[in-house]
Amino acid sequence: MGCNFCRNFEHHNILGLYIIVVLVAAMVECSSLNYTKYNKQVSSLRFNRIIKHLDKINKRPVLTIESPDGDIIDCVHKRKQLAFDHPLLKKHKIQKAPKEMPRGIINNVKKDNNNNNNNEDENGSSNEIVGEGERGAVVKRQEWQMWHLNGTLCPKGTVPIRRSRVDDLFRAKSLYHYGKKQPRTPFSRRIHSDAPDVISGNGHEPSIQAMNEFSLSQIWILSGSFDGPDLNSIEAGWQVSPELYGDNRPRLFTYWTSDSYQQTGCYNLLCSGFIQTNSKIAIGAAISPVSSFAGSQYDITILIWKDPKAGNWWMSFGDNTLVGYWPAELFTHLADHATMVEWGGEVVNMRTNGQHTETQMGSGHFAREGFGKSSYFRNLQIVDTDNSLMNVQGISTLAENTNCYDIKSSYSNEWGTYFYYGGPGNNPQCP
Repeated sequence: MGCNFCRNFEHHNILGLYIIVVLVAAMVECSSLNYTKYNKQVSSLRFNRIIKHLDKINKRPVLTIESPDGDIIDCVHKRKQLAFDHPLLKKHKIQKAPKEMPRGIINNVKKDNNNNNNNEDENGSSNEIVGEGERGAVVKRQEWQMWHLNGTLCPKGTVPIRRSRVDDLFRAKSLYHYGKKQPRTPFSRRIHSDAPDVISGNGHEPSIQAMNEFSLSQIWILSGSFDGPDLNSIEAGWQVSPELYGDNRPRLFTYWTSDSYQQTGCYNLLCSGFIQTNSKIAIGAAISPVSSFAGSQYDITILIWKDPKAGNWWMSFGDNTLVGYWPAELFTHLADHATMVEWGGEVVNMRTNGQHTETQMGSGHFAREGFGKSSYFRNLQIVDTDNSLMNVQGISTLAENTNCYDIKSSYSNEWGTYFYYGGPGNNPQCP
């Protein structure tokens, strides 16, 4: 495991965080959703179990959209989504919007993005120059995903869900492990155990050496103990995972757990828990466009905070577009507040042939290369107990092996607290 972290050790309770992060870039048809033909030799028992599991997690859609990258997006009635299979959410009433937004948010929050904006192009995406950075322009392209190229959006009252298919489950170690992180103790938590592709080919996609490795850039909202079974975590960002998605495209992802990744939680909407409210953003779908080396840099903005009145943890994406929420019922410690937040990159290092992985973190370039070459986080903020956005203070940076991946933090009036991070992995200094 390789990790680069930027941490906030505020002594007060934390009710959310706000970041802007750069993007780098079968058997015979059967079942009600007509799963893809697959020719791999597999026992009928295992195949039947796979189909049964797919029927459980893939809810019948109102409309199906085929994405140019091969994904199938199902528009599922919002009340029929998998979240409500959770025993604690059987009688849960969907919260349409948070009771109260954090103080300090500049843009108006959008409950749903079906309505066109004046600045949108013909595909429903808007371009906005949001800053010159240190060397060039930063472009924020609002709520853009690959499946939008189809030109069809999910109807009102439904939510877009990336369909799981037979191939996806064949790549998983088992049905139980599908969509779940493996329990692990990253280096930073061992040290501080006392602290709680675009079809055209444009843009950069991190190179992943082995199928069961991944590279991600994310935020963590944490509470509980790192060395016990009670860690609560909410996570979101972008991820490249051939094992989970079957390709090398950067994808929007979420994760949650309330027991240190043991039994609870999963990626995206692959288990019951997260309640989606938005009809345009598909969690797990490819993000497009992505930044290119020494070229255009594209931002996404992620805000996660705890509604002080209802207690649920909300997530917005892009131009403050509400995506959905993690109900307070899912958690123990996070049902009250978070105690620490982390921002950074992470890769899995399987040490194929006894060498450090060549899987890239971020853009695959070191922090010292700076704007347009290295990946970055900027405008790091948290939501404090009075529900106000505030700039982070007292952060520390950690890197497991700076010869493989490194991190460099700084501050500016334009970008606030920010840091560059990443690296190529295996190289002469990182054997």
